[in-house]
Amino acid sequence: MEPSIVDATILAGSVNPHDFSILSLFLRADMVVKAVIVMLFFASIWCWGIIFEKLMTLRRLNARASEFEGAFWSGGSLDELYDRIGIKPGDPMSAVFVAAMREWRRNPPGSKEISSASVSLPDRIDRVMQITLVREMERVERQLTVLATTGSTAPFIGLFGTVWGIMNSFQSIAISQNTSLAVVAPGIAEALFATALGLLAAIPAVIAYNKISKDLDRYANRLDTFAGELAAILSRELDARSDHGG
Repeated sequence: MEPSIVDATILAGSVNPHDFSILSLFLRADMVVKAVIVMLFFASIWCWGIIFEKLMTLRRLNARASEFEGAFWSGGSLDELYDRIGIKPGDPMSAVFVAAMREWRRNPPGSKEISSASVSLPDRIDRVMQITLVREMERVERQLTVLATTGSTAPFIGLFGTVWGIMNSFQSIAISQNTSLAVVAPGIAEALFATALGLLAAIPAVIAYNKISKDLDRYANRLDTFAGELAAILSRELDARSDHGG
């Protein structure tokens, strides 16, 4: 009775033992190793989706920022540009501009509120621009932590699957009492497949995270520079109107 159970166990776990294709390795793997492989596979697909989405978003945002800067520095009226953009800016740079102009129009230069307010109009404009910049960047950076998390945890998840698979392989060796390479190799290959898949998910995630983070930092600096330039323009406009009113 006992030898037949052992033989059935060995036969069930060694279907096509010399087939080392990805599908065969997956099908022969233990349930825990299969769960690890499925988890890493879907994590890799999710990361690639985020990578393509972020790269396309950054490309689109930089193009729209260049288009807006062309309109901003064309010499036209800021009020006309604000009226043309409306209340629905299409990119973070336009959103920063709209927030500043909304605060500018809410407190007309020369009013008594400006001279008596505890916080000056330029300071309030700078605050609303910084708040808008942070909010817009948080929206752009959404799901970026998935890449960092996958890059840091996927190798360890794969290693867990490998350790688990090797433990099962040793148990099978002990049951069969056969240490030949033909018996050991399939189980070891199944176990190492989890580590390979973990690295396959982690390496692109880490590379993409570093690149996208650097591009986002560059874009955030671009927005911050524009906010400073707009604040300086509005401050000069306020000084000019104050001198003219005086």
